[in-house]
Amino acid sequence: MKTTLVHTEDKDRKWFVVDATDKPAGRLAAEVTAILRGKNKVTFAPHMDSGDFVIVINAEKVKLTGSKEQKKLYQHYTGYNSGLKKFTAATIRQKNPTRIVTQAVKGMLPRNKLSRTHLTRLKVYAGSEHPHVAQKPEVLELSL
Repeated sequence: MKTTLVHTEDKDRKWFVVDATDKPAGRLAAEVTAILRGKNKVTFAPHMDSGDFVIVINAEKVKLTGSKEQKKLYQHYTGYNSGLKKFTAATIRQKNPTRIVTQAVKGMLPRNKLSRTHLTRLKVYAGSEHPHVAQKPEVLELSL
């Protein structure tokens, strides 16, 4: 039996909508990452980009289990001396609620050249409205 690889121009990319209301952030990110990479398709190959687009709505209502709301830290370095900035998940939820989902998905993607391409196909919105109606996205029910 011969293995066939699908070329980039032969791929049909679908759009999916995921509602993040009361879903644990890590489990949601794991399912979304699999779709972004294309692991739900028969033609999956780890070295090829065969993933779909994912729209995550209601990111402000994503659930953090346990005491992560007060104890989980999101940090980044500004590049200046003593420029390490640390924020709790509660502060991030107020300032930029989409960052919780985006960082969780980014952390679950493999560290390779395709990860940036996969991340550009992730669209995260804090509310229930999104501007991608023209793409006719399918509603995706996750088994969490």
